[in-house]
Amino acid sequence: MTRFSLCLLFCLILDISCERKLVPNGIPPLSPEMVHAINSLNTTWRAGANFGPNFKLDHIQGLFGLKAKPNSLKVKREAINVDIPESFDAREQWPDCPSLREVRDQSNCGSCWAFATAEAITDRICIASGGRFKEDISSQDLLTCCTGCGTGCFGGDPMTAWQYWVETGLVTGGLFNGSGCEPYTIPPHHHGEPYGDTPVCTHKCSTAERQYTRDKHYGKNAYILDTVQAIQADIMQHGSVGVDFTVYADFPSYKSGVYQTHSTQSFGGHAVKLFGWGVENGTPYWLGVNSWNVEWGESGFFKFLRGSNECGIESDVVAGIPDLTR
Repeated sequence: MTRFSLCLLFCLILDISCERKLVPNGIPPLSPEMVHAINSLNTTWRAGANFGPNFKLDHIQGLFGLKAKPNSLKVKREAINVDIPESFDAREQWPDCPSLREVRDQSNCGSCWAFATAEAITDRICIASGGRFKEDISSQDLLTCCTGCGTGCFGGDPMTAWQYWVETGLVTGGLFNGSGCEPYTIPPHHHGEPYGDTPVCTHKCSTAERQYTRDKHYGKNAYILDTVQAIQADIMQHGSVGVDFTVYADFPSYKSGVYQTHSTQSFGGHAVKLFGWGVENGTPYWLGVNSWNVEWGESGFFKFLRGSNECGIESDVVAGIPDLTR
């Protein structure tokens, strides 16, 4: 059974309308025809042009770097004693953490698994520190040095990445030409040719003012969240989580509203960060951020149908607790 079929099955179980209109087969992804077809459906979201005219299908497929391995983490089974509100936005809850408003750019590298993990860890350390720690955790360090996670720009596993943070630690480092020990070294040329080789793991800071091993930050643990309520409670208590989902041909054209797929053509798996939820015109959604720069979606952010495991987004939710004593 495909994840699209699972979406419809969850629809039936949760008594949500399953009359899902689809765009006609054969419409090229990223094309003006795809945008028009989606908007003609009068769905819960609007499509638009997010990429340059020279951006091709094989370029977009190179951005989906999810290579999931068998589950290696335990499911968090603690009792949930939190009243879940109708809406929650971590950016408003923790205004002293600037990373919650940051949109990163993975460039033409299938590093989404490293970005989603590093972004959520960054938020969680800031929140756990009461806003005192405001630096970015390095997606570069995770991408290049976690050889057990996968193959760098050609894909990796978020669950292994979270465990790597617990066992090995990650240094600081932000966007391209940014601050910290290891900022991202791939320039934001996400509208051109796919990136080639993965950068080399150096175990060395880019600036003499920092020492690699002393710049490390660790997690106490990492775990899976397997229900909607558990995901919401954990976000409210600790901050952002990492998720992944199957990407269909219409998702790259998302511009605004609450995304739900209207295509049966899948491209592969993608990892992102979720940090809230809400309801828009009666449609429940997750609130998240992509790593395709601010030109995509709602200035880099998006809303995604919540509660029916749309495209598998509620199947592989990973989080962890920072260890501020190391």
